[in-house]
Amino acid sequence: MLEDGKLFIGASRNPDETINKGEYLELKFGNRHGLVTGATGTGKTVTLQVLAEGFSRAGVPVFCADVKGDLSGIAAVGEAKDFLLKRAEQIGFSDYDVEQFPVIFWDLYGEKGHRVRTTMSEMGPLLLSRLMNASDAQEGVLNIAFKIADEGGLPLLDLKDLRALLTYMGENASALSAKFGFISKASVGSIQRELLILEQQGAEHFFGEPALKISDIMRVTNDDRGVISVLAADKLMMNPRLYGTFLLWLLSELFEELPEVGDPEKPRLVFFFDEAHLLFNDAPKMLLERVEQVVRLIRSKGVGVYFVTQNPLDVPETVLAQLGNRVQHALRAYTPREQKAVKTAAETFRANPAFDCATAITALGTGEALVSTLEGKGAPSMVERTLIRPPSARVGPLTDEERRANLAKSPVAGLYDEDYDRESAYEILAKRAEKATEAAEVAREAASDDAAPAPGTASTRWTLPGFGREEAEAPARAGTAGRPRSSGYQRETIAEAAMKTVARTVASSLGRALVRGILGSLKR
Repeated sequence: MLEDGKLFIGASRNPDETINKGEYLELKFGNRHGLVTGATGTGKTVTLQVLAEGFSRAGVPVFCADVKGDLSGIAAVGEAKDFLLKRAEQIGFSDYDVEQFPVIFWDLYGEKGHRVRTTMSEMGPLLLSRLMNASDAQEGVLNIAFKIADEGGLPLLDLKDLRALLTYMGENASALSAKFGFISKASVGSIQRELLILEQQGAEHFFGEPALKISDIMRVTNDDRGVISVLAADKLMMNPRLYGTFLLWLLSELFEELPEVGDPEKPRLVFFFDEAHLLFNDAPKMLLERVEQVVRLIRSKGVGVYFVTQNPLDVPETVLAQLGNRVQHALRAYTPREQKAVKTAAETFRANPAFDCATAITALGTGEALVSTLEGKGAPSMVERTLIRPPSARVGPLTDEERRANLAKSPVAGLYDEDYDRESAYEILAKRAEKATEAAEVAREAASDDAAPAPGTASTRWTLPGFGREEAEAPARAGTAGRPRSSGYQRETIAEAAMKTVARTVASSLGRALVRGILGSLKR
């Protein structure tokens, strides 16, 4: 039943329950994207595993999220259980056998897989705004912050780098607004608070170095099997905005880094986005446009994107139109919204005169789905009621010991597990602030020395920069010659003069203005 150049999904059934034919996904259309939907418990995760196994066998690397923790079993040899053997026999799958697949585990928190990081600069202001649910004004401030960082040679790597830059912007909002546009101190403060919330939710684990290399999720083994990268997402799901933003960032990185390859014989990478509704919930228009752009254009990079979600209505129509390969598991139709979802799902398929699609969707059993894939010259096949083939790897999670053993022999072991904190915006600004503090102290001491009168004299002339002869002799003209000023007044005047001198010294460029902002914040 297996065919070269095709991924075996299952076998379709006739209305009389007899087997009709095998259902396949042609590898040359694997980069045309897809959708797997269905209610909870209908078999979406097993279908995802079947597709991932098929792509891996064909030498295609796979990236997928393990939301519930039970997808990790793909790294272990499966068990020939009775229900799996029965399904294989039912669909005439005589070649069925158990096996395991090459897997690399990843985890943003570094607990169940290798650490996944990116830098603030790579994330960019748009995705960062999405992560913080920023308003338009706050997003504008973030765009200005990244612009200042680029012009000032200030690498933004982690949370503390962005905090240091925002502190400077808040202290110098008036001066910077003249060059970059209005900077609201209130918006700066709001962003600082959002950064604190992100830190409490664990986002500090995500921002930093070493950053993930795209090549490490596009590996192929020596026996030409695609490596399956599994992201541990059970804990990550507690912060759904971070989950959605991370996966969108990863898609964007793939889009920006990979070269154009047109339509290859098989994809270079297949990306499964489980719980896809988390990407689109409350997403601003600009972000949705970004998703649509990436999904539409990343096909020519050889990357296939497969959204996995409960309801087809979770995916915007502009994105849904790009998904050519469809697997629809059972949906319930108890509420008006569910009834609308059933109708929407049925209308997206190429009709089959043998059965009513909408009726079939509500009557599908577990492990059964309506399947339509691209064929021929790229046209969708007629929808078929299909029994999904049994997976070859384990159905269920790995034990902790098995996971640790996998991590120990991983090809990326030791590459991402330790933090690396090189000099970036925070350290650069701190050094400049320290130098500015030293310069202020030197100026203050020099001012004190020049202002002290020689023994036995009553001179009232200063030599501090910024004070002219007229200002120095003003007390004498007022009839105060020979009478020294009070020590309190003298200290105040010297301090003011010193700070004015320092201000004139550091105000010659934006970089020096940046130092002044940090100095002000450190004094507080």
